Amino acid sequence: MSSHGESFATLPVAPKPALRRFHQARWDEEIVFELSRPGRRGVGVPAPGAPLVELPDGVRRETPPALPELSQNQVVRHWFRISQETLGADFNIDVGQGTCTMKYSPKVNDTFVRDPKVAELHPLQPESTVQGVLEVYWRLEQILKEVSGMARVSLQPGAGSAAIYANVAMIRAYHASRGEGEQRDQVITTMFSHPSNAACAKVAGYEVITLMPDADGYPDIESLRAAVGPRTAALLITNPEDTGIFNPKIREFVELVHAAGGLACYDQANANGILGITRAREAGFDLCHFNLHKTFSTPHACGGPAAGACGVSEALVPFLPGPVVDRVGEEYRLTAPESSVGKIRPFLGVTPNVVRAYAWVMALGAEGLREVAETAVLNNNYLLHKVRQIPGASVPWPERRRVEQVRYSWQELSEETGVHSEEIGIRAADFGLHYWTSHHPYVVPEPFTLEPTESYSREDLDEYAAVLAHVAQEARTDPEFVKGAPYHQTVHRIDGSCLDDPAQWAPTWRAYLRKHRR
Repeated sequence: MSSHGESFATLPVAPKPALRRFHQARWDEEIVFELSRPGRRGVGVPAPGAPLVELPDGVRRETPPALPELSQNQVVRHWFRISQETLGADFNIDVGQGTCTMKYSPKVNDTFVRDPKVAELHPLQPESTVQGVLEVYWRLEQILKEVSGMARVSLQPGAGSAAIYANVAMIRAYHASRGEGEQRDQVITTMFSHPSNAACAKVAGYEVITLMPDADGYPDIESLRAAVGPRTAALLITNPEDTGIFNPKIREFVELVHAAGGLACYDQANANGILGITRAREAGFDLCHFNLHKTFSTPHACGGPAAGACGVSEALVPFLPGPVVDRVGEEYRLTAPESSVGKIRPFLGVTPNVVRAYAWVMALGAEGLREVAETAVLNNNYLLHKVRQIPGASVPWPERRRVEQVRYSWQELSEETGVHSEEIGIRAADFGLHYWTSHHPYVVPEPFTLEPTESYSREDLDEYAAVLAHVAQEARTDPEFVKGAPYHQTVHRIDGSCLDDPAQWAPTWRAYLRKHRR
């Protein structure tokens, strides 16, 4: 109650603005090495019960490491200021990270991985002392086997691209075991599959054949018929593709590759709209992978650490990357498949993200996983309806149904105003929103790719669409203003000229001093 006896609910409040007011915090913050002053010290608090270890003389440094010297309050100020200058998933409506499934990660799962029983594990501990975490690995594998229909799953890869490479390595090992390793030197993929498929195949030494879309927006099956043959090692395909379009002939694609003696590998990084609805094995695939840091709600963490999961049919089980976890009686043991392609990353896998993914699945259950997919598809098609109403925005292949994302186009707006998709995205950041264009090359002109997932409310999607409509209107009335953005951010435009010049790269402070400070 107020001092005059009125309820707070009846007091007048300022009207909510049509668009959310936003301004990123801006600090003229030096990097931590520049803040350093000789002799400054902070106080570190050791973990309760942590033993004090006296290092033997043979492993001690002759000189202390050249670390920054700061007081504790300087460190706290520095990192809080840096965090305020970051537009992250906990700050904004993150539907603009199309193809990356930037969903909400429940904070309770972070509590689990901070528990000393997880956080203080050492990868070289005896198996008898880590039975709990091995059980989590084993149980998550059983869940992913059910979701994919595959015979066995490895959680060893450290990212989605690492899982793709693991699948390519298994494809190579499989054909080599049959005496066809040198003959089968081509991998087929599609233009709107994730570029990591082509990249991993190329790194592994394969010639890559890319299928372009047909007039209906699907991968051209006639081009596939022309491409398959005795040199075909595999088809690597994302479905639904990064346009959001699901290929209804996917089983026919698989059968064509099988008829030529190749393997079919399913990139399921876009599985968020098909969980519990379709399964890779039932479409005939021999291998698949999931991104735990996308579909199964573990954080992207600025691109890493991620976590990948490779699923394979019975014929590919001997080649899985290891170690894998087997249940023997009441114990869990690490084993290596007999013809394993070896480790894709050190040790067992990215344990914190495996624990997060397991917790997420167990909280949802089987029915919840399907509801995730259904809600993601509903949200995506609601946002599609809203964006279609914005003058200047269009949807390539508009008659095709979309699943969990859409690749849109600002081509009409750009031709009218001279404002490009990337500039619209930069201006959208002034409203606290993230926005992504697409993979290169821009087959869809002036693209922007949105993927709302199941995490966002109708109000969130309305707000996002309203910002896009507002910026599109700004582009018509004052295109130079949009081109001059951002206005509410920490920095203005980043000078990217150095990115193509290795002579300027400085991945460490010492390299920076050597190259640029002399």
